[in-house]
Amino acid sequence: MRIITGQYKGRHFDIPRSFKARPTTDFAKENIFNVLNAYIDFEDAMALDLFSGTGSISLELLSRGCKNVVSVEADRDHYAFIKQCLAKLGTDRCITIRGDVFRFLKTCHQQFDFIFADPPYALKQLKEIPDIVLSGNLLTDDGIFVFEHGKDYDFSSHPHFVEHRSYGSVNFSLFTSREREGAPD
Repeated sequence: MRIITGQYKGRHFDIPRSFKARPTTDFAKENIFNVLNAYIDFEDAMALDLFSGTGSISLELLSRGCKNVVSVEADRDHYAFIKQCLAKLGTDRCITIRGDVFRFLKTCHQQFDFIFADPPYALKQLKEIPDIVLSGNLLTDDGIFVFEHGKDYDFSSHPHFVEHRSYGSVNFSLFTSREREGAPD
């Protein structure tokens, strides 16, 4: 796993073979961040990384200048790996939470400029995640939510949907806090 650009550009972290996490590929990560540059200035942004897995997105966000990143991961080993990576970078701009994402979302009262969610593709509640995130008042007015999912899901009719991007087997749906005009009720 490598950091694509920014302050920590080129840093590599070896993911243990025992990990169950499916990190976002470098190709998909680089392309989605290129798209996101039109939506958000990461410099000084507040970011939330849900289902953090290896921490690849959290590290990328920190490298791109986010003021703070909150990283939520339930798996004990993945959480420990993220903490190790952060220690190697020597940064204290990431709050790492070991816990259930759905419980976190119910109790979180903070707003974020950017939210990224990469749940396991087989997760039963996967279809509900955009509604949970967007109904929780977690995004700032100009905030953007990126949802990584498998090819079998289509969120284009969602009232907050902005666009869909696909890179190989990796799919991203982008949402904003504002409902689009003419969106179905």
